[in-house]
Amino acid sequence: APVFSSQVELDLGAVVPCVAGPKRPQDRVSLDALAPGFRQSLVAPVAERGFGIAPEKTATRVRLADGSGEIGHGSVIIASITSCTNTSNPAVMLAAGLVAKKALLRGLSVPAFVKTSLAPGSRAVESYLSRAGLLAPLEQLGFSIVGYGCATCIGNSGPVSEAVADAVRDADLVAAAVLSGNRNFEGRISPQARANYLASPPLVVAFALAGRVDIDFATESIGTDKAGNPVMLRDLWPDDAELAAAEAGAVSRVIFEESYADVFAGDERWAAVPAGSGMRFDWQPASTYVRLPPYFEGLTQEPPGLKDVRDARVLAVLGDSVTTDHISPAGSIAKDSPAARYLGAQGVGKADFNSYGSRRGNHEVMMRGTLANIRLKNLMLSGVEGGMTRHMPSGETLSIYDAAMRYKAEKVPTVILAGKDYGMGSSRDWAAKGVQLLGVRAVIAVSYERIHRSNLVGMGVLPLEFVDGQDAASLGLDGNETFAISGLDGIGPGCRIGVEAVRTDGSVVRFETLVRVDAAVELEYLRHGGILPMMVRQLRG
Repeated sequence: APVFSSQVELDLGAVVPCVAGPKRPQDRVSLDALAPGFRQSLVAPVAERGFGIAPEKTATRVRLADGSGEIGHGSVIIASITSCTNTSNPAVMLAAGLVAKKALLRGLSVPAFVKTSLAPGSRAVESYLSRAGLLAPLEQLGFSIVGYGCATCIGNSGPVSEAVADAVRDADLVAAAVLSGNRNFEGRISPQARANYLASPPLVVAFALAGRVDIDFATESIGTDKAGNPVMLRDLWPDDAELAAAEAGAVSRVIFEESYADVFAGDERWAAVPAGSGMRFDWQPASTYVRLPPYFEGLTQEPPGLKDVRDARVLAVLGDSVTTDHISPAGSIAKDSPAARYLGAQGVGKADFNSYGSRRGNHEVMMRGTLANIRLKNLMLSGVEGGMTRHMPSGETLSIYDAAMRYKAEKVPTVILAGKDYGMGSSRDWAAKGVQLLGVRAVIAVSYERIHRSNLVGMGVLPLEFVDGQDAASLGLDGNETFAISGLDGIGPGCRIGVEAVRTDGSVVRFETLVRVDAAVELEYLRHGGILPMMVRQLRG
């Protein structure tokens, strides 16, 4: 028998259906606990990852102005089979089709206020669903193919109807999205969907039919059939034999070969895109999608080295579990945001704002979207959500981008104070790029997600950790202080360094931090101002 360093025993009989949410992908919820769990999260404090709804308002219901129905807390407004991961499994995709087919036979339909979509990660999915006769039932329920690849899981579901958006806003509803993606962090899916649950494709269809997440599928019906009889989820769920039959007649190696034989050819629209020639990209100054980034402006042959941070201001004070989706630009571009104002000034209409993901090649858009998440809570401002901060010493409340640009104009460096697991989640490059472009010299956190810490170093931003059980709150730091970090020219991996914070009343707080430079090469990245300048200098020889 092979020898392993550890052994895990799994009782398959103990495996139960589950979803994840409503705010983090690691928050597993068994299906039978979803309804009571959601109701509990409604009234739980925001600090405890709840929604802070007053108990007397949890039963709020609103009739939609367009006559498409009535919604309340927990109503599903987005249901999407999407992602390059879950949709790569033919069994679950065929199961979703079988649930849809059975639902139609029983006369069920998806409520009009639910925005549905199907965005598989592979073009082969369309082929085998069609061969199995299951694409048409999905389309009849609204799950038509809208594209292939990243969609709802990165905020590309598009806007919900105005009637739904108005009702959610005016009644302060905690509406829900259910998707088969793998990320559901706050503000990522849709501005109107505050509760977001990850589920398997067939469960996405079931929740769309039910129109709500506060349902116990074991005891409550999804709807009623043509004869008025209740229809339970178990009535729609396919058994192993049905799945095997569908897969045997539809899934084969041939469909994958056919789907990708000409994958690089594209359609006529792709062929019509003008392409330049030569070894260098022809940057277009007027483009609002792709612009020459500023990472190499003013680059000298000699690295600048590590310079002490003096008289720095705090750009934001952040709590625990601030994810890269809170930091990095993601999802739709809000109409009154700095990014929207920039695009408007370039002559781009609101209908053409598109998403941050589509404009990730334009640093002007992306740096304006950094720390602009609608659910970000900067503890410098009480009771305020979104990418706002307090500029010091003026005391003005500004967007984080506008404050950062003012600090840059004033030649004032900035730092960020954060809690545990700073940068957790999908560690995306712009969470580090955007922070660096905003002028942040250092982040002082209780702890880091490992890849984001590495990405900060790669962009020349110094990651420091509080030590001895300290954090911003225990040290009495509120973000109005000025900070000094000295002795940076002598740091090494894993060393400690002192930080000095001067309060507005002149009192001084001194504390030690752990330098989270974990390898000698990372120290070189910082001395060069980041990995990109270092690589260019090395290429120059």
